Amino acid sequence: MSELPPDEAWKKAKEVCFDLLAARPRSKDELRQALRRKGFDDDLSEQLLGKLDDSGLVDDAAFAESWVRSRHAYRGLARRALVSELTRKGVDPEIAAEAASEVDPESEEARARELVRKKLRTMTDVDEQKATRRLLGLLARKGYSQGLSYRVVRDELRDAGAESTLLDEAE
Repeated sequence: MSELPPDEAWKKAKEVCFDLLAARPRSKDELRQALRRKGFDDDLSEQLLGKLDDSGLVDDAAFAESWVRSRHAYRGLARRALVSELTRKGVDPEIAAEAASEVDPESEEARARELVRKKLRTMTDVDEQKATRRLLGLLARKGYSQGLSYRVVRDELRDAGAESTLLDEAE
């Protein structure tokens, strides 16, 4: 975009940022990458991002908190997966960890149990060993620790009437 006069480039860059922010909140780094892809000068991008930050339109901490609430509630992601997603989006690891700490161990376990129960309802003709493997894989992909995953799967299989002999050996 270096062929545009500075005022025009500023206006276009601002439009790009506002369009992206209208769709959903973004991290500062997401906006930086979008401006870079569109060919805007790094100096112009940094000035614009600074103004957006000063005005409160871009706030990585607020973005991270919102992201954590949404992704934990709707996707069932554990703290570890949430921190990983946020750092991939360019949020400072400390800010990401702080935001993910909002998810306490009790709500994390409750969410894991909900995920397992929901999946169990669809696994009617599956033997216990295969069900165990699938459920542990589901929780692992969502970032739950191995210890929590084993405990939740064992408990939920027992509640569903399975023998759970396989998991008793793991204790």
